[in-house]
Amino acid sequence: MYVADSRSSKAPVAPATGQVRRGAALRSVPGAVLALGAVSMVTDVSSEMVNAVLPLYLLTGLGLSPLGFGLLDGIQNGFSALVRLVGGHLADRRGRDGAARHKAVAAVGYGLSAACRPLLLFVHTVPLIGAVIAVDRTGKGLRTAPRDAMISLATEPAHRGRAFGVHRAMDTAGALLGPLTAFLVLRLAGSPLLADGGERHGYDAVFTVSACVAALGVLILLLFVPNRQTGEAPSTATPSLRSSLTLLRLPGLRRLTLCAVLLGLTTVSDSFLYLLIQRRLGLSVTLFPLLPLGTAAAFLLLAVPFGALADRIGRRRLFLLGHGVLLLGYGLLLSPLRGLPAVLCVLLLHGSFYAATDGVLAAAAADAVPAEQRGAGLALVGTGQALARFACSLLFGALWSAVGGSTALAWSAGALALCVAGAAVVLRRSEPVVVEQSVEESP
Repeated sequence: MYVADSRSSKAPVAPATGQVRRGAALRSVPGAVLALGAVSMVTDVSSEMVNAVLPLYLLTGLGLSPLGFGLLDGIQNGFSALVRLVGGHLADRRGRDGAARHKAVAAVGYGLSAACRPLLLFVHTVPLIGAVIAVDRTGKGLRTAPRDAMISLATEPAHRGRAFGVHRAMDTAGALLGPLTAFLVLRLAGSPLLADGGERHGYDAVFTVSACVAALGVLILLLFVPNRQTGEAPSTATPSLRSSLTLLRLPGLRRLTLCAVLLGLTTVSDSFLYLLIQRRLGLSVTLFPLLPLGTAAAFLLLAVPFGALADRIGRRRLFLLGHGVLLLGYGLLLSPLRGLPAVLCVLLLHGSFYAATDGVLAAAAADAVPAEQRGAGLALVGTGQALARFACSLLFGALWSAVGGSTALAWSAGALALCVAGAAVVLRRSEPVVVEQSVEESP
């Protein structure tokens, strides 16, 4: 259990060695990180409630093709990427008090996503659902870089891997609870899990509960997250958009962004992976909303240990190893193995991949960016990865429609193996020195 405030007026008398280490671990996670983790957890409950039932509803209820679903799934990443750079840049801009606007921009992003949840009650066609998803992902794009910037600024550089691990663990707790909540709401509403376009009251109940939970997340952000982080120095200088884009001149950030793009191009989206598990392994559609629980459970259990491991062995190294774990998951899904044990192993590997890459990538990017441009730097890496995953969703959907899901996954696995090897070459140098000072803009 991590505590937000480790202040004490008196030092403990002769603590044991294990207690000292445990106390240091507790102090390495600031209260601001825990508050942001709570916001992410509540928001993820809301979003994953919808994500758990939307793929099945679109494909079986509305008769959407895999290519059409790939387009909608790609929108989730594409629209987020289009505004992520803007969100990072706006968050770095200074107010009259000299503080960056990370919290304000994050609040707008969370508010947009919360406002989209009630709209799902009134849209019943694929184009309108796509429009709602686009606005929701716009909110996610605005909030991601400011939120991660606040985490990095509130944490000592040596403990950033652990801090991001704690945040991602709390975030994933929401991802774990979201599908389970959707499953229970559908059961309580008495609606079949297979959408038929006629009986919508169960799904409407899911959307209503999701909207209420999202509003709670915004409230927690406004009340409990501080406006200024401890590592943020007041400044009257406002980084220009041009200076934000030129951050790629930093060698460490440039190499990391290139690798994130390479690997994102071959990372099959969660929705497609769950559909492949359900179809290849013959699971009942009634169990489909529960598949994300396996990934979320593994992520939740491993996020903090993997974050601490990244602080020790190097964040970029663990990032690459995580993609190797994902490759093992693809291989297992393509193997002749069937049944529940195979499903659980694939989900365990999938969750391990996220634990070794999600927060670890943000921590590695924070090391390579000066504090006053932290939001823009994190946005550059995130945008590159999101655009690559958008392209992957479109390509994978087209491949599935043309050659089938199994063949498309086999091709993706081969491409991922090549990209992991290429990324290892790009990141062959030692872990970069942490950048905390400003970088002079080149003429």
